[in-house]
Amino acid sequence: MSTKIQYLNASQFEDQVLHADVPVVVDFYSTECPPCEALASKYDALAELYGDDIRFVKIFRQENRELALELGVSSSPTVLFYQEGVRVGETLAGGIKRAELVRNLDALLSTERSAQVHASQRPSRTECDVLILGAGPAGLTAALYLAQARFKTIVVDRALAGGNVALTHQVSNFPGFVEPQPGYMLAHHMTEQAKAAGAEFRLAVEVTDVDVTGRSVTLDGLETIRARKVILATGSSPRPLNVPGEREYRGRGISYCATCDAKYYQDKHVVVVGGGNSAVEEALFIAKFASRITVIHQLSHFQANKQAQERLLSIDKVEVLFEHEPREFVRVGDTVGRVKVQNLETGELKDLACHGVFIFAGMQPNLELFEDEFALDGFGYIQTTQGQHTSRPDWFAIGDVASKRYRQITTAVSDGTVAAMAIAQELESEENAVLSAPRYQRE
Repeated sequence: MSTKIQYLNASQFEDQVLHADVPVVVDFYSTECPPCEALASKYDALAELYGDDIRFVKIFRQENRELALELGVSSSPTVLFYQEGVRVGETLAGGIKRAELVRNLDALLSTERSAQVHASQRPSRTECDVLILGAGPAGLTAALYLAQARFKTIVVDRALAGGNVALTHQVSNFPGFVEPQPGYMLAHHMTEQAKAAGAEFRLAVEVTDVDVTGRSVTLDGLETIRARKVILATGSSPRPLNVPGEREYRGRGISYCATCDAKYYQDKHVVVVGGGNSAVEEALFIAKFASRITVIHQLSHFQANKQAQERLLSIDKVEVLFEHEPREFVRVGDTVGRVKVQNLETGELKDLACHGVFIFAGMQPNLELFEDEFALDGFGYIQTTQGQHTSRPDWFAIGDVASKRYRQITTAVSDGTVAAMAIAQELESEENAVLSAPRYQRE
């Protein structure tokens, strides 16, 4: 923990922040808060780097709620920036990346001083047995097995741990739980189990360089991690429709995550696009908030499980337009306010007035850092052999990024188990081969 960080309470805020003679950055944190834990190491390191010019402050939000509410801070962590007593820059919250912090810290300094601070940074190198890129269920399971086998294991993710499971409202089909589990809690338990086994984590980081041949990645332009084996568990992301207006209004009325955004549509009309399991199950969650839901699906029937279909169709405020597709998302004010949809049978176009749109049109693999590096199937997923090996030596692929017929939490966990056991066996064989080699071959 950096000695350049001050811990303050509400009574000290005015004197130490608003009347400070230097710029100040304030981190409102909480206990039992995974995003706060992910931020802590970055905040400490940046305090050491910028601490001669900027005052770094931490305030325990749970014991200073009135101050937090007065400042509009409603979640942890939230980072605020002050100059001459005035709040400036961005308000950062949630899975805060180092680059976001640096951008705002630099803005508090002169261009010349900022350049000097950057020049003082010293890159670092870390060696490990296994590097896991992706902290979803597949990556977390592999980390658990490998850490328990006493291999130095590092898990890297550009977001927080949990992957898409952490954004899932309820998980009702994970073995061992009679009652549906909140996705974020299932992800939390998996993460804590891997940590307890000894796995290290680098969360909410930017992967700024990848060397596939050298089995290494560079994080935030500073730390290079090299591994004997690498597991790709980067998962998949929502597939865009590529309909006019979608890109422009993403985050301004168009969402791909009901758990994240449904609460903002209390007593409003919402359009849901899709008809698979995700679309139907997320529509059920949205129905807790919205006063009306219109589901648009290109086929004549849903592909979701029958029980979920029946539940959704039994809700009076839900209308389904089968054999329809969206053709354009239209702005009203600063957000999406209308959707142009087309009847695929008649060709008829009509406008739907709404307050927001949720799109669940399938997923696509997260491989933007690895273009042309691995053999892929016809859908762009990584082909693997027995043991989850890829076409590149010492690289493995698991979970939603790998080619397979079914993508579920349980199949991701299975992939992680298989890859971890295959890697453990290979590493042990390699170590035994070195120890059994004649001494002159080892020297």
